[in-house]
Amino acid sequence: MEFKLSDRLNLLPPYLFVEIDKAKRIATAEGHDIIDLGIGDPDEPTPREIVDSLYKAAQDSKNHHYPLDQGSSIFRERIAGWYRERFGVILDPEKEILPLIGSKEGISHLPLAFINPGDVSLVPDPCYPPYKGGTILAGGTPYLMPLIEENNFLPDLKRIEKQALKKAKIIYINYPNNPTASVCEKGFFEDVAIFAKKYNLIVASDAAYSEVSFDNYRPASFLKVEGGKEMGAEFHSLSKTCNMTGWRVGFACGNEKIIAGLAKVKSNIDSGVFNAVQMAGVTALDIADKHLGRMNKVYQERRDALVDGLNKLGWVITKPKATFYVWARLPKKHKSSIDFAGMVLDKADIIITPGVGFGESGEGYVRFALTVSKERIIEAVNRLKKVI
Repeated sequence: MEFKLSDRLNLLPPYLFVEIDKAKRIATAEGHDIIDLGIGDPDEPTPREIVDSLYKAAQDSKNHHYPLDQGSSIFRERIAGWYRERFGVILDPEKEILPLIGSKEGISHLPLAFINPGDVSLVPDPCYPPYKGGTILAGGTPYLMPLIEENNFLPDLKRIEKQALKKAKIIYINYPNNPTASVCEKGFFEDVAIFAKKYNLIVASDAAYSEVSFDNYRPASFLKVEGGKEMGAEFHSLSKTCNMTGWRVGFACGNEKIIAGLAKVKSNIDSGVFNAVQMAGVTALDIADKHLGRMNKVYQERRDALVDGLNKLGWVITKPKATFYVWARLPKKHKSSIDFAGMVLDKADIIITPGVGFGESGEGYVRFALTVSKERIIEAVNRLKKVI
């Protein structure tokens, strides 16, 4: 018997990181010593205080029931406190905050609340794949906004076609940016807020990397600028902030109507975040500053080792101010990022992510993740020296 996939599912490209993991498993099974600089999954463990908090909360039988769709009031109040302390943004825990099963889940589900078939999402290119995937699954069409180096990897809002704007409902922004590791100034957020109000757009601000930064740079919140909370929702994750990728806990904050729409979708799809994990999330926000002080120092040392090492090999890379990624233009004799990443895996046993996997505008670049030890990064540079 034949079961045909839906047209929407067939429109989705293969998920990039599934393909990368497949390549890693094959190479590892063949006995290769793989250095994985591909997927951005922190190698350091979740802080002990968070694990202990989960253990304590999991023993309380009150937490064994379905969690509230709205999420724990304790967690929401702590999120509100963190936003006030970190960004100077005042949020109503009852109406403007929604816990998520990781920010990816909320980002992917947002179009289901606001996109009808034929509607458009304005999506940066290259980008985190769920911006496109969530739009397609909702029956919408992604309109790509190229991020080019000459414009500091910021979308040029003036170049968006009028026909697309007539159909657009959501604009995705992501700073600090994945995959390019670029950052933006407050002025860009202000421009986006004005642009969104003019065209009645929801701004989906993906701030998953706002806490991973270096050289005294401190990323801001889109919700802080004038019109930000009126037009937008911001998505945060504890995955990168506190090494909690496997825990699947994040949150969306912002305009209460946007939050309510997302909550309605989620109430029909999932039953919320396990209460014990939400209690661990409270602890994570309590200790975030202490934890990040150590982790950002580790990532900065790794960044310096990689960028300095690659520059000595003839690359020209500026050290990123945020994220734990390095976005690098291919050496001159190479054109295809997929071919280059394949060559590096075959000849050096290193996994890197081809830029084109994040979108057409990513061609000509590769992304390195700083999620292995400094020693392994130095080893990776030494291996690359022999093959490029």
